[in-house]
Amino acid sequence: MGANYAGLVGDVGGTNARFALVDGEGHLRNTKTYICANYSGLDQIIADYLEETAGKRRPAKAVVAVAGPVVDGEIEFTNLDWQVSETDLIASFGFDAIKLINDFAAQAMATPVLAPADLRQIGPDLRGASTCPIVVMGPGTGFGVGAVARSQHVDIAVATEAGHAGFAPHDAVEVEVWKRLQGLYGRVSVERVLSGQGLYDLYLALEDMAGRIPRLADERAVVEAAAGGDETAAEVLDRFCAILGGVAGDLALTYGARGGVYVGGGIAPRMVERLMSGGFRDRFEAKGRLTDYVREIPTYLITHPFAALVGCSRELTQLEGVRL
Repeated sequence: MGANYAGLVGDVGGTNARFALVDGEGHLRNTKTYICANYSGLDQIIADYLEETAGKRRPAKAVVAVAGPVVDGEIEFTNLDWQVSETDLIASFGFDAIKLINDFAAQAMATPVLAPADLRQIGPDLRGASTCPIVVMGPGTGFGVGAVARSQHVDIAVATEAGHAGFAPHDAVEVEVWKRLQGLYGRVSVERVLSGQGLYDLYLALEDMAGRIPRLADERAVVEAAAGGDETAAEVLDRFCAILGGVAGDLALTYGARGGVYVGGGIAPRMVERLMSGGFRDRFEAKGRLTDYVREIPTYLITHPFAALVGCSRELTQLEGVRL
């Protein structure tokens, strides 16, 4: 590989896979996006990317963010029928070193270096504590949660599966939603509500509770209808954002995330104005005796299109033993 590049970084979710090369100054180069459904495995995507961008100059090191838990260097994707290991990728591509990291842990690693232009503040203009934990969470194909533990000298990514923690209803409406989801799935996790399928199931539940026949075909139709002024769809998105805010506040308490709570994932950027309208932040702060604690924590929407790749580039420098 040419000396201008430090390595390969990737971000593989349930729907899309994004890859880039990292130059000597830590900048992302040659960013490309692939549709996971078009491939039978991660190795095929990496092979295509390297053929298109690197040719014979193969990277020596790589960090790849993946959607699911990484155990002993291996990942069995939550929402894809894929299994990947660091050992297999080294054998296939000749890397000197590779690290698989949870995708939301990678996003969390990015947050300390994101510019103001890469974020939108949700709620009041607050400053997070510089050496306190940060949490990133968000709905997409599933519901991801990652964190970063911070100090004056080093940031450490913390991978979690908090999206599979139990969903706690906030009021009588959400109790009824929970009952309907329990009938469908048994145990009701946060991901059962705060995901693409969860958004549509929330729509179906609210329509059923109102005695109406559902008209919309999927979650994209719900989002589009709300943007077009449909009051029923708007009610669903408002409820979705309120639940998201409540979960964000719970995670802030769980992790002591006084450094901030950041919203990522593929769905939230499609409902920006709903997030900003107040329901998210109201529920974020509605924590009883701990309301004053969470009220001082900033909340942001990540708008950077490749935040996980930024986090991977930071992990890449640590893999090399050098910090950017």
